Amino acid sequence: MTAAALGPRPLTLRADGPLAGTAAVPGDKSISHRALMFGALAVGETTIDGLLEGEDVHATAGALRAMGADIVRDDDGVWRVWGVGVGGLLQPATALDMGNSGTSTRLLMGLVASHPITATFVGDASLSARPMARVTTPLALMGARFAASPGDRLPLTMTGRCPAVPLRYVLPVASAQVKSAVLLAGLNTPGRTVVVEAHATRDHSERMLRGFGAEVTIEATAKGRVIGVLGEAELRPQRLTVPGDISSAAFPIVAALIVPGSRVTLTGVGVNPTRDGLLRVLAMMGADIALANHREVGGEPVADLIVTAGDLTGIDVPPEISPSMIDEYPALFVAAAFAHGSTTMRGIDELRVKESDRIATMAAGLAACGVAVEELPDGLIVHGRGGDPVPGGATVAARLDHRIAMSFAVLGLRAARPVTVDDAAPVATSFPGFVELMMGLGVYRPV
Repeated sequence: MTAAALGPRPLTLRADGPLAGTAAVPGDKSISHRALMFGALAVGETTIDGLLEGEDVHATAGALRAMGADIVRDDDGVWRVWGVGVGGLLQPATALDMGNSGTSTRLLMGLVASHPITATFVGDASLSARPMARVTTPLALMGARFAASPGDRLPLTMTGRCPAVPLRYVLPVASAQVKSAVLLAGLNTPGRTVVVEAHATRDHSERMLRGFGAEVTIEATAKGRVIGVLGEAELRPQRLTVPGDISSAAFPIVAALIVPGSRVTLTGVGVNPTRDGLLRVLAMMGADIALANHREVGGEPVADLIVTAGDLTGIDVPPEISPSMIDEYPALFVAAAFAHGSTTMRGIDELRVKESDRIATMAAGLAACGVAVEELPDGLIVHGRGGDPVPGGATVAARLDHRIAMSFAVLGLRAARPVTVDDAAPVATSFPGFVELMMGLGVYRPV
């Protein structure tokens, strides 16, 4: 049973003084999903240290177990995966419950697409409202068959094709999930499967596939990055360490920036250049974020982030940066609320089909807390309060969205009156220790 299924859990956080201290955010969710999946396709034992133990990742592990992989967690927190080999996934006996995880759903569809099995995907109310056409369209071109609910939504049953048809697919929108789904399907497809992306998206799949021994090619062209994978691959088991998730780090980063006098260090955060857009945008706004102790963990660049509070200035965020920070926009909206001047964010209509319509949901919550906003079809303009606290005094609807819940919990740290999130239970999908980490930095929960 997921945390969300236990009923609403309202959350209010407050800060009476500066935030201070050192903390480590949980393992990267995107990398954790892929580590389990690639381990399940390798022959032999893959070990994973630092795996995110949130509900979304547990959903991936449960689905892979249902299709034949042996996955266990040791008492020391190390996960072990005994894979079935590329092409070895088995017919699941029951529907695959994805909970709230869109990443699990879309990537696992890619795996199933080139296997001779049928799988039914189900999810919670939030996931079941999210359209899946952007991933079913290319997978259908490879030969998979789908029976979806109206609007290409879950519950959805798919039947893979083996051998599948190799594909050259030009992404109509920047999406690492769609790219990865096609590449995963290509692993068990004869020949070379190719994805072309006009704008670079997170490249965790390409990095990790190479580490597992797949033949992956990446070419920069005038039309964008061309990524190919040679099918009928044989993946080798690996020993992996998952870096800290920059998407989770976004919340204590913004908290430290907006609470005067704060200085916080976050250790071991992944700073992959396809994921560091938030850091670049905050730097444009004048944020004091220093990167120290650069190193590589599991093939991914990592650094410690030292965040010091200070004034922020509103900017026009370059739309082309959105693929490198699409999940961090809710936290950026909060930072913009305290900036001097207005921050305009466009080209982010992708946010309307996340766990909630994140543009509309954030706009409504910010307005309820006294922040002036203008909602655009493809974005949001936030008129900052020049460093002053927001009025607050509202209960905000999170719409079953973990990032919305954490964003408004952070907003409440610099509000004249308390801000309450109506239900923070979904936070467990990606950041189960969020409240504890924040309290360790000096935040408290009012009685």
